[in-house]
Amino acid sequence: MAKLYFSYAAMNAGKSTVLLQAAHNYAEQGMEAYLLNAALDDRNGTGKISSRIGIQKVCDLYGPEDDLFIKIERKLKEQAFACVLVDEAQWLSKEQVWQLARVVDELNIAVMCYGLRTDFQGELFPGSEVLLALADELREIRTICHCGRKAVMTLRTDGQGRVMTDGPQTQVGGNEAYISVCRRHWSEAREKGSL
Repeated sequence: MAKLYFSYAAMNAGKSTVLLQAAHNYAEQGMEAYLLNAALDDRNGTGKISSRIGIQKVCDLYGPEDDLFIKIERKLKEQAFACVLVDEAQWLSKEQVWQLARVVDELNIAVMCYGLRTDFQGELFPGSEVLLALADELREIRTICHCGRKAVMTLRTDGQGRVMTDGPQTQVGGNEAYISVCRRHWSEAREKGSL
């Protein structure tokens, strides 16, 4: 029975690494996975899912205008695959999450989504909000704060170490712009304006 999965974490927890490992596991068993990444994620070039530890795989892209049910259904007619792996799932629209649920329910294909739960202001991303509501299984991928506690929050910095407290919800970046911290250090850093 196919399911909708949501694996979530703070920045730099290894979500893309876990996704790429899942794709590798399927391939080892002679099954294909259909990989999708947000077109907006151009940190390592477009059309790739890349991990900070240096592994990457070619993928198809999705944008806000895509109907993912139709996209996946068309791809399935071209090529058989056992599951769909979606990176940067926080950037899915609410409608796209429902479309992925239809893939599970109507096409009987497992869909595994990987993304951030909250933004740098501690607010849910729209895609994450609906995934938390609809997913058959939720999985937390853990990382740690500099103090050793579990990091559940993400700080956005301006490059000079100043903590940003406002700005657009979506801003593509990596270690140069985001730091994962525990809730306590997130609150303190936002109050002080720095770590």
